[in-house]
Amino acid sequence: MKYAICTFLICVFTAFSIHSQEISDTKFGKGLINFTAKDSSFSVKFAPRIQFRSATNWSHDGDNYSDPTQSFLIRRARLKFDGWAVTPKLKFKIELGLSNNDISGANTFNRNTPRYILDAVLKWNFYENFELWAGQTKLPGNVERVVSSANLQFIDRSILNSRFNIDRDIGLQLHHKIVLGNDLVIKEKIALSQGEGRNVTVGNIGGLQYTGRLELLPFGEFNNKGDYVESDLEREKSPKLMLGAVYDFNDDAVKTRSNLGDYMILEDGNIFQTDITTLFLDAVFKYNGWSMLAEYANREADEPLVIREGISNSPDYEVAVGNAFNIQAGYLLNNNYEIAARYSLNDFDDITNYLDQEEYTLGVSKYIVGHKLKIQADVTYSELDNLKDRIEFRAGFDFHF
Repeated sequence: MKYAICTFLICVFTAFSIHSQEISDTKFGKGLINFTAKDSSFSVKFAPRIQFRSATNWSHDGDNYSDPTQSFLIRRARLKFDGWAVTPKLKFKIELGLSNNDISGANTFNRNTPRYILDAVLKWNFYENFELWAGQTKLPGNVERVVSSANLQFIDRSILNSRFNIDRDIGLQLHHKIVLGNDLVIKEKIALSQGEGRNVTVGNIGGLQYTGRLELLPFGEFNNKGDYVESDLEREKSPKLMLGAVYDFNDDAVKTRSNLGDYMILEDGNIFQTDITTLFLDAVFKYNGWSMLAEYANREADEPLVIREGISNSPDYEVAVGNAFNIQAGYLLNNNYEIAARYSLNDFDDITNYLDQEEYTLGVSKYIVGHKLKIQADVTYSELDNLKDRIEFRAGFDFHF
């Protein structure tokens, strides 16, 4: 696989070298390569990006602070391709991940190989406002997850997203939009997927996963798709609001967090299955530099505990059932500095051993070329049940052609 990627990159940069002999009208932030065939049979944009992070942590118990621990990380390193073929109504997106965080998760069910592919999807606008998607991409889940990691208001997403999101999967999606009157926009998104997450290549052990998302935009659409970009970089001239609701049902799910988490493998080699339901409610508001995002999540399972026969007080696996809440808001100053604050809560059901967690985060960002080139820092105070509180300071930059 790594040799195939190296060959692919050589071809890309050879094509770029040939293309770059002519003066291009593209600019930073609009893609490294923007190419349209002379006969208009296809168009492609290539946009690599990296995210560098540093983190310093202290545990805290009353007046006592531990010695700090320091880490540096290439959080994401990705190659993104998108465009269209034959007709602008047939779009594609391919995104490859190269960092350890992007490719980790090898197991028997993906043949113990790195998971390079993030997105590989075709999007066909086959009739009016109907669009059919086929391939691997993000499910229409909570808005914070669907927002690209390149367009975040803080260094990274909240703890709600880290424990309750439904992430990427392989399957089909149908997207539709209705415009009523001058302002009201309704968007419906439904998905049928494998139910075990991205890059699974060996079987579909459980049932299928069914996801539906409904969005209401009572004041019309956001500028430049701003409902899926954190921070009000467009400085909306009039108030914009998006209200969303998601229902997700994973039939005979085999992982501890629906299509994420650990496979629930029993001692005899069989895999435990249980129906898992996830609900999201979210909202995005923007106006004149102000932005707000709020989310609620709930997960339930028919059988949340996998208990070995005869050992009733020691489950082998636990489904992460419970509730979560996240709210964040920020204001973008005229000099493109932004100050933002976030509160997040994970409240797991008492029958599980998952630890409840609360986080308070204060962040600052400097947008040099929007989200394409930015510097960010934030500080978080975290309270985790039965453990010492934790303080974390993070800083980093995004660089995205």
